[in-house]
Amino acid sequence: MEKERKNALEMGKEKKKENKESTEEKGRQALTLMLVVGIDLAGSPKRDTGFCEIDRSKHCATKVLHTDSEIIEAVERARPKVVSIDAPLSLPRGRKSINQLGPHFRQCDLELRKLHIRFFPITLGPMRMLTSRGIRLKKSIEAIGKGIKVIESFPGGAQDLLGMPRKQRGLGALRKSLVKYGLKGLRNNATGDELDAATCAIVGLDYINNNYMRLGDPEEGVMIMPKPRHK
Repeated sequence: MEKERKNALEMGKEKKKENKESTEEKGRQALTLMLVVGIDLAGSPKRDTGFCEIDRSKHCATKVLHTDSEIIEAVERARPKVVSIDAPLSLPRGRKSINQLGPHFRQCDLELRKLHIRFFPITLGPMRMLTSRGIRLKKSIEAIGKGIKVIESFPGGAQDLLGMPRKQRGLGALRKSLVKYGLKGLRNNATGDELDAATCAIVGLDYINNNYMRLGDPEEGVMIMPKPRHK
């Protein structure tokens, strides 16, 4: 009888352990399903692109990538629900290419201006290369499938709305603000591109949580921004 009781206790402990592991695994799966990727895209693959993965509890990991294939492979490994990219992902209405003459601003750009947020017009010199790359990358990521939603974000503007300093005012100050906002896992030596990618990821989380502003015309292209917060 004593042996049977002991066996029953052991079985109970084992069952409890299995239930705990199962619960933890479900928790990890839930976080994975809510994962967001933020990308601070460079106009040229020769320059650094910031890449950030973040879960709904704001644990993040950042790195620097370069080529389109590196970025796409990293997105595939992350299996995100949303990819938030700092790059224009659409053209002004009436333009068939970035090099064609036509309007310089999209509706979302004009709405940014009304919010007194500084930005570079997408038809301005270096921005043309970034716009072309952003549109191309969006198509490549959407082609992965798995229901990935690609959104356009703008970390400089998001930082303005969230009461954070832009990276030009110092990486330490921006990192401190991101940590204060709740981000966990940011390295002390994270580059400005990585910190901007982390900001893009924050916008992606706000999008998932239905706590965002949508600027622009859906038929032309929209930009996702966080709702303003006080400092």
